[in-house]
Amino acid sequence: MNHIAEWLGYAAASLTTGSFALQAWHTFRTRDVRGISLGMYSAFTLGVALWLVYGVVLRSWPITLANAITLMLALSILAMKLLIEARRRKRRAT
Repeated sequence: MNHIAEWLGYAAASLTTGSFALQAWHTFRTRDVRGISLGMYSAFTLGVALWLVYGVVLRSWPITLANAITLMLALSILAMKLLIEARRRKRRAT
C-alpha cells in the first residue's frame, strides 16, 4: 500500500475512533443509556467486529487498530446497556 493511502487511513481511523471514544466516555461517566437502541447497538457492534476481521485479513493496521479500539468500547457500552436495563426491569418487578 502506498504511504499516502496508509496515512489517510490513520487520519480517518483517528478521527472516527476518537469521536466514538469521546461519546463512549460520556456514556460511561453519565451511565445514561436510555437513548441507546439495543437492536441498533447490537448490529453496530457486530459490524465493528466484522470490520476488525476485514482489517486483519487485509493486514491493514489503520482498519485493524481503529476497529479493535471501537469494538472494546462498543462491547463495554452494550454490556452497560444490558446491565442497566436488567436492573430497571428488576426494580419494576418488585
